[in-house]
Amino acid sequence: MLVTIISPAKKLDYSPVEKNIDSTIPSLLEHSNELIKDLKSLNPQEVSSLMSLSDKLGALNYERFQEWKTPFTKSNSKQAILAFKGDVYQGLDAESLSETELIWAQKHVRILSGLYGILKPMDLMQPYRLEMGTKFATKRGQNLYDFWNSIITEELNKNFSSDNTNLLNLASNEYFKSINVSELKANVISPVFMDKKNGKYKIISFFAKKARGLMTRYVIKNRIEDITDIQNFEEGGYFFSEAMSEDNKPVFCRD
Repeated sequence: MLVTIISPAKKLDYSPVEKNIDSTIPSLLEHSNELIKDLKSLNPQEVSSLMSLSDKLGALNYERFQEWKTPFTKSNSKQAILAFKGDVYQGLDAESLSETELIWAQKHVRILSGLYGILKPMDLMQPYRLEMGTKFATKRGQNLYDFWNSIITEELNKNFSSDNTNLLNLASNEYFKSINVSELKANVISPVFMDKKNGKYKIISFFAKKARGLMTRYVIKNRIEDITDIQNFEEGGYFFSEAMSEDNKPVFCRD
């Protein structure tokens, strides 16, 4: 079995969903509720300071925290895979996936989150901004890594039913650090995406983010279960470089 993890995005789109697709409720919502109670105590200036935001964005996210409430419904929430709109999600292009493909993704893809811990693609979520690296102190510790501790890892482990399980890590370092790898019941594969610049292959952040989304889409559309099959990934002009790859770090290059 293969489970793919990706990061969330700062950019959100809460326009109505055109497809009539199912939705689910985040599994760690009790922890999100605990975080929100603390976040609601902040004023707009404190929200801006916490996340190094402009006054305008600080006020927006202050309002988001204040308006956050349960129960989650399709009128106050949206499926996570459709709500996020950052670089990764440009490559993923979830709107063009079929209902069957979204159902498959629901079982095989997970989105890490500072507020929700971990989200399935069809989990409803209310708009927020809270990056995993935020140094927000709670009774559990000094930051969100302390807050989530082993909770995200334990939730991921529920997906791993056999010894032959791989975790395809397409998340950023900031979010991957929320996982306690020593407790993870899966082998971690972390692809590297490189573009040629001035005659040398380098990691270029913007392109690498979009490539993670492209690979996630590739995995979903081809229902990849065997980790070695990702070597056939050629979306966006990338190709697998065996010579540059290391154990558990396959390298994909683009000229």
